[in-house]
Amino acid sequence: MLNKLLGIVPDASEHGYQIDHMLEFCHWFMLILFVGWLIFFVSTLVRFHRSRNPKANYHGIQGHMSTHVEMSVVLIEAVLLIGFGLPLWGKRVTEDSFPDKNEALRVHAVGEQFAWNFHYPGPDGVFGRQSAFLVSSTNPLGIDNTDPAAADDVVSKNELHLTNYRPTVIEITSKDVIHSLSLHNMRITQDATPGTRVPVWFRPKKTGTYEIVCAQLCGAGHFAMRADMMVEEKKDFDAWYKETAALQHPATAAK
Repeated sequence: MLNKLLGIVPDASEHGYQIDHMLEFCHWFMLILFVGWLIFFVSTLVRFHRSRNPKANYHGIQGHMSTHVEMSVVLIEAVLLIGFGLPLWGKRVTEDSFPDKNEALRVHAVGEQFAWNFHYPGPDGVFGRQSAFLVSSTNPLGIDNTDPAAADDVVSKNELHLTNYRPTVIEITSKDVIHSLSLHNMRITQDATPGTRVPVWFRPKKTGTYEIVCAQLCGAGHFAMRADMMVEEKKDFDAWYKETAALQHPATAAK
């Protein structure tokens, strides 16, 4: 309930409810802290008002209540981090938690100022060879088209197409500066750092078009670095892929 009031976008991933539960707990905890400290602040203003204390009181409120409250806050935050945050994070990043390669849809997400490029390996499941020396306006990822593995690869700019209920592994990197791929509806955010390729995974559970944004200040055009994520049924995804592959590899499609 509190998450909705704060404007958090609807969850569209299988694991998202776990993130939302932790956020809901954090928000209620912060609300209780806010109200409690506000009451304390107002009571302090009343108690030590000039009309009641013409002479300054340098001792203030006596007792150990504030110490107990502060220790309680530290304890609750430790429980949130160790009991909820770290285990949840561990489930997303450990190698054993990732889906089987043959089952998952694998995508490379490459950030640049100020757009997102998405690279699909095709039915063979093998990404074509890439080289920085081949990067151009028509080949933003430097894919070596002489490599047989690249014959069925597809590159999409600012459009990430996914299959509903199919586990998705996205390997994230950048061509220039640090960006951050933020899929709010999938409860996934990961920095895109040049020279590294960091994998994240999730399983969509709801079809629709969702917004992708860059969550890292990356330059003057940062505000416009957005893309669309389309979660589709398998037949719609296959139709999109077939059409796009035919446009990008007309010679292969003609065979």
